[in-house]
Amino acid sequence: MSDIDSDKWLEAMKSEMDSMGSNQVWTLVDPPKGARPVGCKWVYKRKLGADGEVTAFKTRLVAKGYTQ
Repeated sequence: MSDIDSDKWLEAMKSEMDSMGSNQVWTLVDPPKGARPVGCKWVYKRKLGADGEVTAFKTRLVAKGYTQ
């Protein structure tokens, strides 16, 4: 990751993964024979305050459902 704020993005990604783990978002299982798992990707967003300054770095891990 080469963004100037990469450390903040990595922190936001870790926070999102910790949140998903504590909320038991998924259960790891072996895929059935011949099945292709659906991939995922990260989505990034800078939250801005009323003055236009960055107030938060938000990340989401989303499924690439279009690959089914």
